[in-house]
Amino acid sequence: MKTNNKKFNIAVVGASGMVGGELLGLLEKRRFPVGEFYPFNSGRSAAKVSFRGKKYPCTAPTLDALKKADIVFFVSNEEVSDKFAPRLAAAGVWCIDDSSQFRLAPGVPLVIPEVNGRELTPAKKLIAGPNCTLTGAAVALALVHEKFRVTELRLATYQAVSGAGKAAMGQLVDELRAYLKTGAPALRPLGKFPRPIAFNVFPQVGGFDAAGDSGEENKVEAELKKIWGDKRIKISSTAVRVPVLRGHSLCAWFKTARPCTPAALKKLFLRTPGLKFFERPGDYPTPLENGDRTDIVYAGRLRRAKTAKNEYQLWIVSDNLYKGAALNSVQIAERIAKL
Repeated sequence: MKTNNKKFNIAVVGASGMVGGELLGLLEKRRFPVGEFYPFNSGRSAAKVSFRGKKYPCTAPTLDALKKADIVFFVSNEEVSDKFAPRLAAAGVWCIDDSSQFRLAPGVPLVIPEVNGRELTPAKKLIAGPNCTLTGAAVALALVHEKFRVTELRLATYQAVSGAGKAAMGQLVDELRAYLKTGAPALRPLGKFPRPIAFNVFPQVGGFDAAGDSGEENKVEAELKKIWGDKRIKISSTAVRVPVLRGHSLCAWFKTARPCTPAALKKLFLRTPGLKFFERPGDYPTPLENGDRTDIVYAGRLRRAKTAKNEYQLWIVSDNLYKGAALNSVQIAERIAKL
């Protein structure tokens, strides 16, 4: 990345966690101009992180310690973000929050740089990153919405266990090992999930509201409308957890206000920022091949839907820990560095 050669003091709250580890690796890989580096965790247990060849102990965050940074990445939880981010932003520190705390807050930009990077301005120091599930659809369909206006969007999600954290990944591995020992899948829910996950899928990510929608399904609808800046879109989704370690997949049905053709859509997908489009029907992305430490969103299997005029189907895959979380935060910081 090209900047004005200025270096930025960086703090990472949640540095010893799974997303925190990915974020540190990306800051190194993409050669972000880091000056001083300050890692933080909950402080409840001793932890060290590696960054640029050095070991750093993590400590519990304080407001004074965080104020030493130019940019603070929050990859922890909503309570920590709520405690520190507004006060830091008011003091002039850039805050990039990966939690859900401020995503729908008025006046807080919810940003995917390829889609709405224009929302980043020096006047708004607190920036929210989106839910990892909707990121693939938001990127893949951004130009379609811009040119043809998406009026209706239906999504079936196939979400990797890493979206629920390191312990959830361990649960899948433990259930698979137990099956190899006993020859029978687990029949009781264990740990992080409401149902067994090995050899299973279940249509629940988060709790249910009175209407029967899960927390994840509500987030997809509200956040996508904010990112695209269009409250008129009708969005319906079913969020499903699948026994995949890393990489979320989506099946999208989208309907447009203005008539379009498969050829016109293909041209748009081939020039959509942050998207790799597979043109041949038998050539499509999968989470195993395209959802592990990949910097872009992948899409394929474009075809007309047979249920409505101007409706199409698309298959989308992205790395939920990279583009859905850590990478998106680093890309926001790269945009900030150029302001």
